[in-house]
Amino acid sequence: MKCILELLPLRADSAAGNMAADFLLLRRYPEAGRGRARFRAYGWHRPAFTFGYSQKIAWVRAQVPADAPEGVELIRRPTGGGVVDHREDWTYALVIPRGHALETARAVESYRAVHAALVEALGACGQAAVLKARCETSEADEGADAACPATKGPTVCFARPELYDVLHPGSGAKIAGAAQKRTKEGLLFQGSIWRPAAPEVRDWAEFHCAFTDALAGALGAEGQDVPWPDFAEGEVEALTEQYAASEWTEAR
Repeated sequence: MKCILELLPLRADSAAGNMAADFLLLRRYPEAGRGRARFRAYGWHRPAFTFGYSQKIAWVRAQVPADAPEGVELIRRPTGGGVVDHREDWTYALVIPRGHALETARAVESYRAVHAALVEALGACGQAAVLKARCETSEADEGADAACPATKGPTVCFARPELYDVLHPGSGAKIAGAAQKRTKEGLLFQGSIWRPAAPEVRDWAEFHCAFTDALAGALGAEGQDVPWPDFAEGEVEALTEQYAASEWTEAR
């Protein structure tokens, strides 16, 4: 039976609301939908930065640029990764159900597959892009080009590309990065494309279609527009409140 890639409507929310929605799309998979991956692209109500689950809050605060507006949202993600500036990005989340080949694959392979689909979609919209296919020798042993160890220390997402990030082929500038989280429900993939680094993409709605088509191919799935799932009453609000709480953001 072919997998379905559920394509959810575009939404904008607060930073905490976006993190809650992403995690609930992973946590609340109906049993009948286990053969269904989920995709959404989304916007932000206010300027926001998010950062990986394990990052230290003092270091994160030091990375927020001086020109950030007063009241900028700063929220810890459920996934890993570095600090991401969402003021000019195109943000998406992909949920892959438990048991799918990409959910059971090594993290480096699922990362490569999703970003390869992204490179394909960028190319279809006129933006040349490549995957970072090798680690620097300082990151891995000589000749080890299939994978590299986890980056040591905290990172700022668009400041330093990692293995299988999406790069501009000429300048080497980073166009896209992502973070992943695996649970008993499946795999959550949170990704960000820095729009200023992809100036040839003139129509982001067109890119959305090209990307979901490429993702469907990578997943062996068929794309299908669907409405938002019905979560339990108050569940979204409760989780949003948790992500917005200082106890969550300042946990480390």
